[in-house]
Amino acid sequence: MITAPSTNQQRALIAAVQVLGLCVWFSATAVVPSLRSEWGIGSTAAVWLTASVQIGFVAGAVTSTLLNLADRITPQYLLAVSAFGASVCTAVLALFVNNLSAAIPLRFLTGVLLAGVYPVGMKLMASWSESTDRGRAFGVLLGALTLGSALPHLISGLGPLPWRTVMMAAAVLTAIGALIAVLLITPGPHLDTRPITPSARYAITMFRERGPRLANIGYFGHMWELYALWTWMSMFILAGREQRGTGPVTTTSIVTFIAIGLAGIAGCLLGGWASDRFGRSPAAVTALVISGACCVLSPLFFTAPTGVLLAFLLVWGAAVIADSGVFSTSLSETADSRFVGTALTAQTAIGFLLTVVTIQLVPVTADLIGWRYAFLLLAPGPLIGAVAMAALRARTTPDSHHDSKEEHHAQHLDPSHPDSWPDRGALPHRR
Repeated sequence: MITAPSTNQQRALIAAVQVLGLCVWFSATAVVPSLRSEWGIGSTAAVWLTASVQIGFVAGAVTSTLLNLADRITPQYLLAVSAFGASVCTAVLALFVNNLSAAIPLRFLTGVLLAGVYPVGMKLMASWSESTDRGRAFGVLLGALTLGSALPHLISGLGPLPWRTVMMAAAVLTAIGALIAVLLITPGPHLDTRPITPSARYAITMFRERGPRLANIGYFGHMWELYALWTWMSMFILAGREQRGTGPVTTTSIVTFIAIGLAGIAGCLLGGWASDRFGRSPAAVTALVISGACCVLSPLFFTAPTGVLLAFLLVWGAAVIADSGVFSTSLSETADSRFVGTALTAQTAIGFLLTVVTIQLVPVTADLIGWRYAFLLLAPGPLIGAVAMAALRARTTPDSHHDSKEEHHAQHLDPSHPDSWPDRGALPHRR
């Protein structure tokens, strides 16, 4: 019998590994100003320090999907090896690399390895979560991802640290995450441990079902906005300050960390709670509408005073990530329980491929029409995502958990609310 403390402890450990394991993701992005100065590279070349990680993640996720690695290898070991490999790549860059041509392959390989950290962490979290509270559990996990992604900005903002120190600190933290994964994490009772026949086609098959298809479309719209905003928020802040005449200040990294990391954690927790309380679809649509509105309103806050700008970015930073766990939760509960890892990995692979496009397009747009209007490019993503999630039938009846078994099975498959999931959505207990 699994006790509540054991469940909470494992969830906390999985979240901690995500925080530590993903802090190498934006480790190069956080030190771009220093690299541009030391290596003499322009803004277009600097884009590839982030884009190469995204492309690497997609390559790793596609490979994992085709080979069903997340469902064939013991998850905590795959997580540990992947995190340690990403740590080594980042440490090598910090210690030995002196130019962009050597940095890009290492950042690409870092992304490949991170495909074994984030999706596998979602599978482990799902294995420790009942359907009734899986939204909150995934909210915690996405909060961990957000905090980990923002940590390099915090490290960089603590003082005028050399860029190599910032990246090495991120590498060490990720190595600690790998150690925690291999020593302390175990799969939960809701992990389907039945042997599987490898099926590379499952990633395509799941799109034939209405629920997973709409949840994926919602996720893709969400991803169109998310990583481009995270990547270029600090540049948006700096450009606005320069136009206002105050010039760049050292607090930019701290403001970015607060808006992405702290506000993001709050948004993830709120979004997870709301998806369990009100249903998946209403929670996702609300977050998408708010973040889409922030895209449209961003030109009005471009040169706003720091306090006003920070308040706006706090709302945006919370809304842009609040729905992320909703899509992952929905997919984990509607996909074939034997291929949950594969489904989640395929979802993230396509989503992160979209981020490569927007990360590249935002600075191009800024060169054409200025940073004030650059984030308008992101608005179609949350709009499309909101339309897709609104197409899902949402049930918000508080006492719907008391429906009869016969009524439950008669309901249409709908990931927008926990009560409509079929038996396969609740992962079977280990035998």
